[in-house]
Amino acid sequence: MMSNFYDKLVVPVLACEEGSWPCNGPAALATALAIVCFAWWAQKVITKTKPPLPPGPPGLPILGNLPFIQPDFHQYATKLSQIYGPIIKLQLGRKIWIVISSPSIAKEVLKDHDAIFANRDTPAAALVDTYGGFDIVWRSNGPELHKLRKLVVREIMSNKSLDACYALRRREIRQMIKDIYGKVGSSVDLSEQIFLTTISVMISMLWGDSLNGEERSRLGIEFRKRLEEFVELIGAPNVSDLFPVLAAFDLQGIKSKTKKHLSWFYGIFESVIVHRTKGKKKEGSKDFLEQLLELNQRGDDKTSLSMKEMKALLLDMIIGGSDTTSATVEWAMTELLRHPDKMNRVIEELEKVVGKQNIVEESHLPRLLYLEAVVKETLRIHPAAPLLVPHMPATTCIVSGYTIPKHSTIIFNAWAIQRDPEFWEHPLRFEPERFLKETEKASYLGNDFRFFPFGSGRRICVGIPLAEKMVTHLLAALLHSFEWELPNGVMPDIKDKLGIVLSRVEPLVVIPTARLSNSLSYQ
Repeated sequence: MMSNFYDKLVVPVLACEEGSWPCNGPAALATALAIVCFAWWAQKVITKTKPPLPPGPPGLPILGNLPFIQPDFHQYATKLSQIYGPIIKLQLGRKIWIVISSPSIAKEVLKDHDAIFANRDTPAAALVDTYGGFDIVWRSNGPELHKLRKLVVREIMSNKSLDACYALRRREIRQMIKDIYGKVGSSVDLSEQIFLTTISVMISMLWGDSLNGEERSRLGIEFRKRLEEFVELIGAPNVSDLFPVLAAFDLQGIKSKTKKHLSWFYGIFESVIVHRTKGKKKEGSKDFLEQLLELNQRGDDKTSLSMKEMKALLLDMIIGGSDTTSATVEWAMTELLRHPDKMNRVIEELEKVVGKQNIVEESHLPRLLYLEAVVKETLRIHPAAPLLVPHMPATTCIVSGYTIPKHSTIIFNAWAIQRDPEFWEHPLRFEPERFLKETEKASYLGNDFRFFPFGSGRRICVGIPLAEKMVTHLLAALLHSFEWELPNGVMPDIKDKLGIVLSRVEPLVVIPTARLSNSLSYQ
């Protein structure tokens, strides 16, 4: 507006020819100066009436708050919110981060202004080889994202599709029980065991392969190593993100390191796709790859997937279905070992619903209400993604009385919100019973912004149905099949470390004892 004012009034006065009115001598100069002063004053008035940016800690020139950021950002941001309020601003190089720690403000962003904030601030590492623009997690909001999400929800995450590959999930969970049974009486690194099982479940569901014996251990460990490094690279502070002008130089080597890991993952995906397309169609249980190939071969832009979208989606599923699932199961086991009374209540429910002579099936899960409450309480106090995935506004807008700049990075501190004593009684206590009483908080759908571990709005996680089945089934199988003791009776701590996923600092090591009298239950 002020630019137009200047172009229409100031420039003509300054550019007028000598002798034309009002360009004669001192009068012309006085007129020009008066107009310039008015424009300057009007600009100041407009600026002052614009709401300010959210409050936040002071920073340094150029670097801003970057030197003061602490590794456990969820805890650091929580401390800042206690000083500056539920919405704060951090200046990280050229980037502005807005951190939200309030359910009401989260609702304002994710529900009232959902369309504006539905984009992602995609890190440079996630854009390597352009695949970051083809997946669900980092893809920009728009028709292509809507198509992809709709296809995944309807064709892959539907009850019909998940039921079709139940036999594959069951096979891998039974293999886990068999492996642990062979280690009864000795110490087991449950962290590694759970991860190997979740990655085996995902591989089995994605393209039907079963990892057994040495292959299961070797490839599972390689997957874990590469996934941990890959996710760490995505979440690492990157000069290329904070100072985009330097992105071409890849000063930290993050882009080149990410490329190496992606080449490995996509090499496996391409090999599996080629093998499947050249071989006979699979009989029996239909895995996800079979469904993805059917979508790829439809030839309809509205209901088909490109090969790049397929590969990016496979990687999304591998990451989303392994790290977060294993971390949640491990945290649940940790809390139950710390609270024997809660553990006993789970066992009693399992014996009543499943019975000692049977093994846990997915058909039992809807009746395991207390176990479901245990999972929800675990996700409340130890959310797998404590900061969710960052959002980015498409335009500058006003939220909670503050100006939120276009293209700023929006962080939701779900870890802080879900532990806030204003909304949760005794928030640091592990009390699954709260989810049996407060049913309005018990949904994963993100409608209650006091509990939204999977996000909310149009960018809510599409894998919720699968996550529910896998976490609950894995946990039920472990607790129904074995009793668990701690080496030397030492209580496991709850110290966490933050990557993108919130995990334990130390692996959970336990000693299993068979609970079931029939040895066939472990085969």
